[in-house]
Amino acid sequence: MPTLTPLLPERGLFASTMQKPSFSFSAFALVLLALSFCTCKFNPNMQGRGADYLQGEWQQDTSALQKKLVNYSLYHLKFSCDSFFVSIKTISKVNPGADTCIKGGTYTEYAKGVYEHRNDTLHVRGLFCNANLTYKDPTGCFRSGVYEEYFKVVKKSDSLVQFNPTSSVVPINTRLIKKTTCNPKPL
Repeated sequence: MPTLTPLLPERGLFASTMQKPSFSFSAFALVLLALSFCTCKFNPNMQGRGADYLQGEWQQDTSALQKKLVNYSLYHLKFSCDSFFVSIKTISKVNPGADTCIKGGTYTEYAKGVYEHRNDTLHVRGLFCNANLTYKDPTGCFRSGVYEEYFKVVKKSDSLVQFNPTSSVVPINTRLIKKTTCNPKPL
């Protein structure tokens, strides 16, 4: 009768099956390690507080510099807790031709979303919307979809704040027209 010789004499007949558990253990350990680095988290169930000094409505006034430009924009910003709403009125001295979107050289865009304020930087991220805060149809006039901007913020006084957008060299000097306080709401 033939005799069976072990593959590895010190481990016996099951040497080849002993290696599979060590591989599956390695794969399991790798999965656990990957999960430990995951930064996933649940969304909060309450609205954030935002920056106290920004709470309220801020209006940009036309500057002498802007009046010299061919195109310029005027911002109206509203901050409520960690949310924002912005109205951007653009004035154009150039005749755009047959474009039906620009009425008399003026058009207004709106956006809403949330913001983060760290040190001197304000990051706003949201969506373009209509004046009544409904989602803007992407086939309409001007920009639609995601609105995102970074500003360097300089607080001049309790009622004067300068926003310096990273996408422009023209500062946005605003004055407080209505102060509000944050009362976080459930989401």
